[in-house]
Amino acid sequence: MEFQNIEMKHLAAYLLLTLGGNASPSAADVKDVLASVGIDADEERLDKLIAELKGKDLNDLISQGSSKLASVPSGGGGGGGGAASSAPAAGGAAAAAEEEKPAEKEEEKEESDEDMGFGLFD
Repeated sequence: MEFQNIEMKHLAAYLLLTLGGNASPSAADVKDVLASVGIDADEERLDKLIAELKGKDLNDLISQGSSKLASVPSGGGGGGGGAASSAPAAGGAAAAAEEEKPAEKEEEKEESDEDMGFGLFD
């Protein structure tokens, strides 16, 4: 199945119709849904969508698509860790000592707030 030229608005309207109980929405049904929110349907793309989905179970198509997406690498947050870990190795202990100094200053500011005689929840 090739969905390169199908706009999401057509597919979303089709899916809404099926969720509403219409097992096999027609192009006219999809046009009515889109028109109800002021959107014009693209005849060519809508006809292609209807032809591609005719006689197919949407639940099966969705589960097949989900299994395909599960195998696609998404990157996650693993890329940022490499750059951070290489900085101390290149800079040595001096870079690590510089990073610790600002943290000590922040702690001193917090302690000075306590000396004022009141706290946030008093």
